[in-house]
Amino acid sequence: MPDQGNRRLLAFDFGTRRIGVASGQELLGTGQPLAMIPARDGIPDWQQVEKLLAEWQPDVVLVGLPLNMDDTENDMCARARKFGKRLHGRFHVPVEMVDERLTSFEAKGDVMAAGGSRDFGRHGVDDRAAVLILETWCREQAG
Repeated sequence: MPDQGNRRLLAFDFGTRRIGVASGQELLGTGQPLAMIPARDGIPDWQQVEKLLAEWQPDVVLVGLPLNMDDTENDMCARARKFGKRLHGRFHVPVEMVDERLTSFEAKGDVMAAGGSRDFGRHGVDDRAAVLILETWCREQAG
């Protein structure tokens, strides 16, 4: 594994219908939207996930944890944690959970500001939220 600070990262914004994916490098502290994987009740096409992991070879995989504003967990937190455990179990990659409060809200604002429509499903909100998860984690590591 590379030195801390120079790790390759893959971030997932877990959702029941779509899972956004972003890639990045800790040294740069920024991410790029990569993919939106369709999911059926939170279950992704694991072959697509495997293909992304094989292609990008991340040193750390990040999964957004959608905590409530009062720091409590909700049903989606349990599902996101389960997704993270499955990533670790299936692919033997280190997985870290990242507080993702307001990332989807911020991502929707970014899409709208860039001229996107309110039909967010086709306009990159989930992969943009994954970028924000990745960048949040990088800021926390640097701070």
